[in-house]
Amino acid sequence: MDWTKFMDETVENIGVLAKEMPETAKAFNTMGTFAKKSGALDEKTKELMALGIAIATRCDSCIGFHVKSLIRLGITRDELVEALAMATYMGGGPSYAYSSKALKAFEDFS
Repeated sequence: MDWTKFMDETVENIGVLAKEMPETAKAFNTMGTFAKKSGALDEKTKELMALGIAIATRCDSCIGFHVKSLIRLGITRDELVEALAMATYMGGGPSYAYSSKALKAFEDFS
């Protein structure tokens, strides 16, 4: 998979949909802003949680978005791999496969 091309297409497609339902898109973006805001948990921890959920739900675009956010937040390869080990443990074989996608996305975006 070419992660850069895939994510560029995903962002473009989301933009088209957002124009069709601007209030929903705005509300979703607002929810994300507040959900990711640092509090008792910092943003990096929250993004690691989101990546684990993305892997468990097998959402390629979600993996791409959250890996990019984690890179922005300074995640190391070692931190990512430990998180992927936990996602694999909790989700079994399918999560193992999707964890490998997350590692590839990290490599492509880094």
